Formats: sequence, structure tokens, C-alpha cells
Amino acid sequence: MATKPQLFLSLLVLSLVVAAAHGGGIAIYWGQNGNEGTLTETCVTGKYTHVNIAFLNKFGGNQTPELNLAGHCNQGRSWKKNSGPPKPLKGSAPDCNPATGACRVVSAAVDSCQSQGIKVMLSISGGIGNYSLTSESDAKTVAEYLYNNFLGRKSSNRPLGDAVLDGVDFDIELGSTAHYDDLVQFLSQFSEPARKVYITGAPQCPFPDRFLGAAIETGSAQRLLESWERWASSVVIGKLFMGLPAAPAAAGSGYIPPEVLVSEVLPAIKKSEKYGGVMLWSRFHDVNNGYSDSIVNSV
Repeated sequence: MATKPQLFLSLLVLSLVVAAAHGGGIAIYWGQNGNEGTLTETCVTGKYTHVNIAFLNKFGGNQTPELNLAGHCNQGRSWKKNSGPPKPLKGSAPDCNPATGACRVVSAAVDSCQSQGIKVMLSISGGIGNYSLTSESDAKTVAEYLYNNFLGRKSSNRPLGDAVLDGVDFDIELGSTAHYDDLVQFLSQFSEPARKVYITGAPQCPFPDRFLGAAIETGSAQRLLESWERWASSVVIGKLFMGLPAAPAAAGSGYIPPEVLVSEVLPAIKKSEKYGGVMLWSRFHDVNNGYSDSIVNSV
């Protein structure tokens, strides 16, 4: 998925798995553009506190789950530099077929990121794919698959190898919203004091009419801040990250220049007890635009 069509807020961490946080951080989505660099290169920058590996975009309904990392793991595909990753053909094999073990090379990178104190999440769903949960039982099956193959070490055919991820990020953009609450409940049951399972979510927020359209035109961030307050006061969560496009090209609308974010938005939202930081879509756009470089010292 090359762009995010809407501005979004990332709820990190849900009340089921609250973690203590000091100050704010930057969460980033990685995995949807072959030109964004490796996961190891992403973490070694020292700019990010959370990395969402995107996406597990096929699951539920008795389907065999599929992970697509847009060419990062498929050695048989290539593309010209700066031309963007190849788009998967309809009906083509997933980028990371567990049977091939193509993405197990990511395991060492995950371990490296975690050794630097970075939380590494598996982001499920996304804007392209085939996913849904048909029942509570289906949600339980998917939860067990996620735990055994990405969180625990109970499967011998783990798509990302032996690395144990820190949790699951929900980026539901297609289909029915039914039974995701069941999925969260089942996943939370795997969380233990010694090894927490973190759950994050990226709910979609219409933009620009309801929030920032007028704000950008007038130079005021008031409408965005009002939206933040509604989320912070009405949703039971641990920490709230403000989700933003990392470049104008990262979304159809919703881009906030870093200087506006630093001067008008961050000073206000950092007053909230639920402030966790900023979440950016995506690593590829951040590399090209240098957004995190401009805000990292203010987050």
C-alpha cells in the first residue's frame, strides 16, 4: 500500500496491555516499499521507539494467512531504483510465503531492533488484501495463529523466523469490523507479566473537512486539537499517538508541515496524560522527506 487516504490516530497501547511510558516517541510503519531500506537500517537511526511491520493482509474465514512486505523478502522480484516497489499481481503468490522461509532473514533485524529498546509490532490488515473475521471462533483461531507464529515460539514454520514480536497493530481498512473485539480479547489472554503482548490500533479519521482543512488554511491547529481531546477523553486506552503522513505524497490530504506540528500541535497534546508521541506513515516517505528528523527532538 503506497498511500494512506485518510489522516489517522494510532491508539497505543489499549487498556488491556497498558505499559508505562516516559515522554513521547515516534512510531513508524515499515514494510510497504522496497526502497525504504531494511528493518535494521530503520532501527539503527535511533529515531523510532516503535516499528510496525506491515502487513499481514490475508487472514480469517478459514483462509491461509499471508504476509506481504512489498518485495522486501521476495528475491525473485526486482524493480528500478526510485521507481517504487513492484505491485503484486492479482492472484500472485504472497511476498512472504511461510513455506519458502523467505522472510526469516528479518528475524535478526527484529532482535537487533528490540535490543535497542524498540517495540516491534506486526501490523495486520491494511488497505490491500483479503481479511475478515466471521465469528468468535474464527477470531480465536486467528489469535492462536498470530501468537504461535509471531509472538510465541510454538510453530516450526514461523514467517519471520524465531524472532518474537512485541504485539499486534490493527489497521482495519476493509470489510466488516465484526469480531475484532474478540480478537483483541483472545490476544490479551496471551499477555503475561514476563512477556506482555501489546495491542495497538490505527482507527481512520475523515479528513480534511471535519478536522484540518480549515486549520491549514487559517494556520490554526485548533480543530485538530479538539479532535485529539475527543479521542483522549472518550476512548479507554493507555497511550495515544497522533498519526500523520510523513510527506505530502503519503496521503491524499492531511499533511502537516513539521514546523506547524512542532510549534502549534505538540505543545498542546503533550499536556495530555495519554500522550504517547507521533505515528508516521511510512518509513519510505519519512526517508524521502526527512519528517522525523525535523520533529524528533520535540516529540
